[in-house]
Amino acid sequence: MPFIDPHAHMISRTTSCYEAMAAAGVVAVIEPAFWIGQPRTNAGSYADYLSHILGFERFRASQFGVRHYCCIGLNSKEANNEPLAEAVMEILPRFAAKEGVVAIGEIGYDEQTALEDKYFRLQLDLAREMDLPVMIHTPHRDKKRGASRSMDVILEHKVDPGRVVIDHVNEETITEVKDRGFWAAFSIYPHSKMTAERMVSLVKTFGPERLIVDSACDWGISDPLSVPKTAALMLKQGIDAEAVRLVTYANALEVYGKSGQMSEADWAGATVDQRERYEGNTILRGGQTPVVGRD
Repeated sequence: MPFIDPHAHMISRTTSCYEAMAAAGVVAVIEPAFWIGQPRTNAGSYADYLSHILGFERFRASQFGVRHYCCIGLNSKEANNEPLAEAVMEILPRFAAKEGVVAIGEIGYDEQTALEDKYFRLQLDLAREMDLPVMIHTPHRDKKRGASRSMDVILEHKVDPGRVVIDHVNEETITEVKDRGFWAAFSIYPHSKMTAERMVSLVKTFGPERLIVDSACDWGISDPLSVPKTAALMLKQGIDAEAVRLVTYANALEVYGKSGQMSEADWAGATVDQRERYEGNTILRGGQTPVVGRD
């Protein structure tokens, strides 16, 4: 069974994560722009970051047969630095137009400030202008209010909820997300957010329609194998294989495929050639023999 991890901050992970993900059946990942752990000080550092996830990170994934896509955006935490936010908004359109960009995201609220609201709205307008889906970050604090407010603003800006993924959903927010026609994504974490066991219960209760499983793996304690591990637990606990395929593969492909940048043809029959280089560099070290031609 193939898997898509539609929320994975691979810039924060080691190359061995790609090896493990490919071995577990992950054929594609989506990397949303996010908070890197400390404040960025200028738009130049933001541009370099976006260039990295659109460039070298795509190459690094390809060296293990994993297709890599991106979401482009100004994260809600850094929206509170208005001079930085203004400068980043100037460069976002040219990055959002690049190959492999499947959505604007992850955007939304953190502390639900006035500045966060301002730049959230501007980026929703950008998504509509560029005809891209949207990935929404729901806040870790006061999540229910933040999720409701996010959906209110999205509908106010006349963005189709069928093109919007509300991420970091949990038991408190799933009903409203589904009732309002949005896609509900769940970040499976070892100690927080959503566990695989709770995810199994939600699929049994709500069914697989418009539900998406992701790892949201980043620089913290997180697991890049959350999607295949959750799929295995679902199957073990009697969830139908087709339902598992929907929440760990097909649903993500359907919504992010609306960008026109992502399709099964991208990885069907994909091969690996570790002789390739990026800016003169290889992912191999110490005289390793390159893998060539493996599916």
